[in-house]
Amino acid sequence: MKPIEIFKALSNESRLQILEWLKDPEQHFTPHEGIDMRTIGVCVSQFTDKLNMTQSTASQYLAMLQRAGLIKTKRIGKFTYYQRDEQAIREVADYFKQQM
Repeated sequence: MKPIEIFKALSNESRLQILEWLKDPEQHFTPHEGIDMRTIGVCVSQFTDKLNMTQSTASQYLAMLQRAGLIKTKRIGKFTYYQRDEQAIREVADYFKQQM
């Protein structure tokens, strides 16, 4: 775990919102082409629409969360899907409990 990368990733309201939405994707998104969001994830275009930003910006935000280890990706065809890495998020919570 790289605390600085995590802090950077969490220092933006939209990136925090992405993590919140991914906690319960079925509540916040419509499935993309019949994809099971619980097991596969959410497509970048769905974030783009919901955040009202360009795909490039949404992709950058998602990449930052991925580099911080907070989300995982899965590629299916031409689409990349994103979901929370719950184990990593638990580790971050434990870090805060023990170190902060």
